[in-house]
This record gives sequence, C-alpha cells and structure tokens, in this order.
Amino acid sequence: MSRISRAVSLHPYFKVHAGKLDAAKALLPAFVEKTRNEEKVLYYGFSINGDEVFCREAYVDAQAALDHIGNVGELLGEMLKIADLTRLEIHGPAEQIDTLREPLAHLKPTWFVCDCALER
Repeated sequence: MSRISRAVSLHPYFKVHAGKLDAAKALLPAFVEKTRNEEKVLYYGFSINGDEVFCREAYVDAQAALDHIGNVGELLGEMLKIADLTRLEIHGPAEQIDTLREPLAHLKPTWFVCDCALER
C-alpha cells in the first residue's frame, strides 16, 4: 500500500467568537510552526471565510494524525477558548479510520471512508 493510499485528512472548522478574529489569526502561524517538523505531514494550512477558520491538513497515516494532535494540543486548547469547533470531518481508508475512531470519538467527527481513488 502506497503512502498516499494510507493517508488520512482532517477537516476541522472553527467559528471564531465575536471580536476574537484577530486573536485567532495570530495563533495560526504558531500552529504552522509547531507542525513544520512533523515528518509525516503531507500538507497543512489555514483558510478563513469571515469568522470561520478551516484547517486543511493531511497525514501519511492515522498514527501521524494522532501524533500531530498531540503536538498541537496546547495551541488547540488556546483556539478553543476563542472559537468553537463546529464541524470535524475525518477522511481516509477504512483501516486508518478504524484506528482513529476511539481516540477521536470525543470530538464527535463525521467519518468518511474512502471508497475509490486515483493516485499518481
């Protein structure tokens, strides 16, 4: 199984509290810097639409995603003081999703199991 076919992506959406958008934006570079040295991150970045912040992120496998969450846990705690996690999608192949179900259940994600794909 190739590196890409085992990959999992996380899709968290945050609704920033009124008047806290600048504070939320100020945290984003710290998340990126903290993630920079993770060897198994495929991509990582943020997009903003009004008061909604989206983190676009993918990892080579479920363990790499769990390692990342542990790595940015303190920053995530700071973000959750000024924003609500309104939606979390997790996408990946069944065996990787199954690895994540128990440790991430408390976040109440929506699970998307890859049905078919193309990779180059």
